[in-house]
Amino acid sequence: MSNKNQQDTNFTNTSWLVSNGTCESGSSDVLNCVLSLENNKPVQKHDGGRAECGFRPSRLIVTVRTALIGFGLASLVLPGIAIAESNIVAQASAVIYSIPAGAMADALNRFSQQAGVSISFAAADVKDVATKGLNGKFSVQEGLDHLLAGSGLQWASQEEGYLVRKQPEGMSEQPPILPPIRVTASAVTEPTDGYMATKSFSATRTDTPLRDVPQSITVMTQDMIQDQTMQSITDVVRYVPGVVPSQGEGNRDAVIFRGNNTTGDFYVDGLRDDVQYFRDLYNIDRVEVLKGSNGMIFGRGGAGGVINRVTKEAGWTPVREIAAQYGSFSHKRIAVDLGQPINDVAAVRLNAMYEHSNSFRNGVDLERGGVNPTFTFKPTAQTKVVFSGEYFFDRRTADRGIPSFGTRSGVVDSGRPADTHRSTFFGNAANSPTHVDAWSLNSLIEHTFDNEVKIRNRTRYASYDKFYQNIYANGVATAEDATGTVAISAYNNATQRENLFTQTDLLFKLNTWGVNHEFMTGVEYGRQISDNFRNTGFFNNSTTSVSVPFFNPISFDPVTFRQTAFNPANRSGDANNHGVVEVVGVYVQDQITLLPQVKAVLGLRYDNFDMSFIDKRDGTRFHANDGLLSPRVGLIYKPIDPVSIYGNYSLAYVPRAGDQLSSISPSNATLKPEQFMNLELGAKWDIRPDLSFTAALYQLERSNVIAPVPNEPTQSMLVDGQRARGAEVGLMGRITPQWSVMGGYAYTDAEITRTISGTGSTTVPAGSIVAQVPKHTVSMWNRYDFTPFLGLGLGVIHRSSMYAALDNTVLLPGFTRMDAAMFVRLNKVIRVQANIENLANIDYIASANNNNNILPGAPRIYRLTVVANF
Repeated sequence: MSNKNQQDTNFTNTSWLVSNGTCESGSSDVLNCVLSLENNKPVQKHDGGRAECGFRPSRLIVTVRTALIGFGLASLVLPGIAIAESNIVAQASAVIYSIPAGAMADALNRFSQQAGVSISFAAADVKDVATKGLNGKFSVQEGLDHLLAGSGLQWASQEEGYLVRKQPEGMSEQPPILPPIRVTASAVTEPTDGYMATKSFSATRTDTPLRDVPQSITVMTQDMIQDQTMQSITDVVRYVPGVVPSQGEGNRDAVIFRGNNTTGDFYVDGLRDDVQYFRDLYNIDRVEVLKGSNGMIFGRGGAGGVINRVTKEAGWTPVREIAAQYGSFSHKRIAVDLGQPINDVAAVRLNAMYEHSNSFRNGVDLERGGVNPTFTFKPTAQTKVVFSGEYFFDRRTADRGIPSFGTRSGVVDSGRPADTHRSTFFGNAANSPTHVDAWSLNSLIEHTFDNEVKIRNRTRYASYDKFYQNIYANGVATAEDATGTVAISAYNNATQRENLFTQTDLLFKLNTWGVNHEFMTGVEYGRQISDNFRNTGFFNNSTTSVSVPFFNPISFDPVTFRQTAFNPANRSGDANNHGVVEVVGVYVQDQITLLPQVKAVLGLRYDNFDMSFIDKRDGTRFHANDGLLSPRVGLIYKPIDPVSIYGNYSLAYVPRAGDQLSSISPSNATLKPEQFMNLELGAKWDIRPDLSFTAALYQLERSNVIAPVPNEPTQSMLVDGQRARGAEVGLMGRITPQWSVMGGYAYTDAEITRTISGTGSTTVPAGSIVAQVPKHTVSMWNRYDFTPFLGLGLGVIHRSSMYAALDNTVLLPGFTRMDAAMFVRLNKVIRVQANIENLANIDYIASANNNNNILPGAPRIYRLTVVANF
């Protein structure tokens, strides 16, 4: 083979056989024939500083903190040396493979790299040959069987690896020589396979199949993220049953789990990431959405559910990908994913992204970027160390949407979104900036001892600088004609926070009197330092609100931002505070196999939540301490191995400091935390190893709740009871090898169970519907691959009507939206993807924050993505 031809193939870790000879079709010894050809023709081979509160931590916190540091140091100095395995060992042992469908030459190259063996083949033999890919744990020979199935190719052993070539003519008439292909339900051992997820480590922190976790979980896999070009949390949850996006005042991620709104239940690799900002998915491998109360695993919060992002990690499979994207409204984005092993014990990876886009909303744009290097080190076969760092920034316009029209207090369904073009901005877009800068350092250290006892430590330090300012509609439109006006208000808010969380787990197995136990126990320490400062906007330096015409709702009046007067009697006025939170959690979990068909998951966690708070306006200091006990009890019955029927009971708490640690005051510091009790009955069925069906019935009780007063965002009220009941079904995976699906249906009935008496005349009667919770949501995404080089995608999202606020006066209409995509692989390096959102260009309401902050949905949007893998 000439040097030019070698460069054209672009493979670096593959061996090549160049021969014009052929084996006779009548030969009964293919292996000897191939080896004789090798002897006649040579083969070229390659081996493959802020102010502190002054509060002293308790002895318990000091003790546990010291223990945690000791755990981390001990893990770092675990003895061992790197051991290089020979090809013979690699060939005999099973290896986990992740090889996508596509060109056979590319797949064999990946197989050689992942298996660590030499593969020889002629370029002409594999030209235009495709494979369905390989995902799972196989020996080398089993993997080759699976990879070559139906391709007209066969493998044969040779001294330093394997030879792959075409089957001779008439081979099908000869007695079979190769071992049979073996495909079983246990073959898929990776966390994901296409659209289907097989595991979620964050749900139990153990290596447990999803069907054996007694909880409703939806995982957005990397394939799903890529096929829909997901770039935000809102993109993720629109196809998740039981979860809907909230507006978040145009400056943060906000979602509603089973009727419970949150801005703080976000995690990265199981560690808290709770500051209010818009997260990106450029460095994310998959997103796990866990529904129900999650206090036992995640501690405080996790009340209605959590979203955990699993980051990409450096490994020993080379990754070289560049993706460029262009779309409607000058959407421009570029991302790179580069990974490379350094040697047998070390590997590096770099993910980076930059985006600049305008919007269908007048005056709204965004600019963001991030860089995330990771380093993985395996000093021994039992020890793994991962370090990573990230810098992420986001600059955009805070967009709070449009107001409502014609609401009458206490009259159900009296209001509706204002009848205006979806591009209309109310307020002043140019003077509504928001930005965040986030820095983080992360580590994972784990070691498995010879007796299979494992110790694992995860640590995350993060610093956030968040600011947002908005000039927005703060009242209803008085009329939708030339006489109509809208009230405009303004404020800004700055938050600085430092987070340090470290958790150490000990995992081990026991067998007592024939009963198998898988224990997970550990401790977690967290420290959060927060500073919050808010200003009110004064128009013409005199008034906090102005009226603008409905037909031209832009305020050009000069605005001065300053703090309002502080009233010590009721502590009203703009916030200026400093808080320090320390959390110590101790937990234990036992996964018990009572019988081959019966399993149980028992868990208990205790958190000591300690908050010290300074109101800088008058120097008042106060302190709150909560002891939170979060149990989980789950029972699983498996009539057959692929089917699980489960029941689950769990509790979670949110302390009075709230999601963002700023809701505490002298009047509520002694109040009990909010409590969330979840009861769930469900079933999971792995129809095939690559297709799963799930169903769940649940009741989520929320008690001792503080809720915002409708239309009065600066005031709050106590909700004595809230209940959500619902049903969810989901389907994910492959219907056929060419047809992949992801979606489901959710029914949610969320209501206030007791009458709420608020400030002034505001009252929310029992039976009121919880805000922004539609009764019905349906979503289904389909991808069909007609050939290995051409595929089409089609998705539908339906949401029924819902109320914008607890007073149930403004009804947001339901909608049905369709999305589509086309996938084209031009060659082994380049693939092109075209996505269309809102295919029918319907007008709809996407989300809301309250009665007068309602965000219209986008019109038809196009995105073209070009991806190069080299």
